[in-house]
Formats: sequence, C-alpha cells, structure tokens
Amino acid sequence: MNKTIDNYIQTQREEILKKWIEKMKGKSDERVLKVVSDQVFISTSREFMDLIISNLKDSNEKYNERLHEFAEKIVKLAWPLSFVTEGIHVFSRIVFEGMKADNIITEENHLDAFYSLDHWIIPMTTEIVNIYSTTWERTVSLQKIALQELSAPLIPVFDGVSVMPLIGAIDTERAKQIMENLLNGVVKNRSEVVLIDITGVPVVDTMVAHHIIQAADAVRLVGAKCMLVGIRPEIAQTIVNLGINLNQFTTKNTLKKGMEAALEIMKKKIITVEETE
Repeated sequence: MNKTIDNYIQTQREEILKKWIEKMKGKSDERVLKVVSDQVFISTSREFMDLIISNLKDSNEKYNERLHEFAEKIVKLAWPLSFVTEGIHVFSRIVFEGMKADNIITEENHLDAFYSLDHWIIPMTTEIVNIYSTTWERTVSLQKIALQELSAPLIPVFDGVSVMPLIGAIDTERAKQIMENLLNGVVKNRSEVVLIDITGVPVVDTMVAHHIIQAADAVRLVGAKCMLVGIRPEIAQTIVNLGINLNQFTTKNTLKKGMEAALEIMKKKIITVEETE
C-alpha cells in the first residue's frame, strides 16, 4: 500500500499542493500571513510538501538533514508548531480523500490504507515536533544571549561620566547582567559618575528598585557616584506609594538634567561658543 500511496502522490502532487494551500490558508494564524508574502508562503508550502513526500523515499540521514533545514526556516518565518503539525494531517486527509475519489481506496482495502497512512504520518509528526522544538529553543537561546549583550551597555559620554540606559522589564537574571556590565564598565572607563537612565523601564516595583539600589551600592564600592535619572511622574508616585527609599541617590527627572548635575560634580560645564566671522 505504501507504494500505491507514493505513486498517487507523485502523479497528483500539483493538485494536492493546490488543495493543501487553499485549506491551510484558511487555517493560517494571522502571524503567518502577516510576516510572509503569498510567494514565500507558496514556495515554503511546496518545500513542506516535498519534505513530506521525501519521507517515503529518502534515506533517514538525508531526510533528517532536510527536516533540520526546513525546521530552521519555518522558525525564522514564525510558523507556529501547531500550524506545521496541522499541515501534515491536512496533507494526509487530502491524499486519503483523493485516493477514495479515484477508487484507489475501496471498502476492501480501506483499513489497510488508513493504517498505512497513519503509520507514515505519526513518526514524521513526532520527528518534526522534536526538531522544531530543538531549533526553536536554540534560536531563542541565541537571541536571548544577543539581547543580554545589548540590553545594558555602559556608555562613556564625557571623561569620567558614563550613562547606562535601561529599556524594558528588569528581572533577576537581567539585573545580574546589569550589575556585571555596570561594574566592568565603571572600571574600564574609569568613570567617576554613572547615570542610570530608567526612562525606558515601564514598571518600577519593589524588586526593580531593590536591584537598582544594589547596583548603586556596588558602584560606590568601586569609587564612583551613581545617579538615577529618567524618573517619570507615574514612576515617582509608585516609588512613594511602595515606600521605597532612594535617599542615597541623586535623582533627576531627565537625562539632560542628570548630565548637567554630573558635570557639576566633575566641576565641568558645557560652554556654547559663538562663531566669529
């Protein structure tokens, strides 16, 4: 029966592909259709179908290699795993119904055909789920490392003055990264004043404030002064309501005011020089 299924798919592949694309477009998550063009969707769908068909004829080594490549591609295209697994089942139903319509599957061989398709589909689905999950985890891990490296840079802006802009939520893991970058940067840049800019931090709760206070204490231990800037009115109100004590900080509501205060501490100032003709 496997050979019969293979022959049917090979001879009807374009018709099967057409039906598959029509059905899957109706089932597509909006994310799939938004991030890829029709041309990419069709070409990837064709590649997906070729991959499914190749499971009937390729060696395990060659098939697994193609499967890994395809998994990496669909992860990058943001195809949900549920969409991919549904695609396999839709494909098998199209084949089964098509073979019934052409009287290849009859009442006599109905169960045999069903079990043959099932025996072919289930291991492939399991393998795709495993590889997709592994690829996704690896991709997320690499992205997380990249984001961590970029998430808390200490930027020297003047001799002795550095700024650390913080953007997004701060959890315990990220707080450790901030602390490490802060201390390494202070020593490397020989910073005397460090401005921690929280303009881009959406929520400052007790835990976030605790991490910031710890960072400020660590900066003082290496001989630099820490200043907290970018305190918006709603953040200030939250800090007061939570009873968080930031008295050990010099605080400013904008980075500009913080920079002016930092230069004053360094006994420096910016002078505007008028151009002379």
